[in-house]
Amino acid sequence: MPSFRAQLQIMGLRPGNAPEAVMDAAVAAVGSIHVVEANQLDLVAGIPRITVRFMVEASEYGAENRQALHAGAGMREEVDAVAVAGRLSVLRRNRGKWMPLG
Repeated sequence: MPSFRAQLQIMGLRPGNAPEAVMDAAVAAVGSIHVVEANQLDLVAGIPRITVRFMVEASEYGAENRQALHAGAGMREEVDAVAVAGRLSVLRRNRGKWMPLG
């Protein structure tokens, strides 16, 4: 099964939400449709960025990519309810490298 990453910048929390709610929302959104392999929080140039790594059921290459982009968009939508979301990137693992989609 192909592996993907959805990475989302977090610009700030919405009032009344705990920091843990951001990753919980991201993992729940992606996990509702795909197998989540891992997740992490990084600080890149002073900006928090969450990453959710997941697998898409093997099918046709373009269809797999569309499913991954859809998962990323769903993740952004769910996270946006608890935090101000920044830039979203969806990447596909290809021959040992992470290549951006879209």
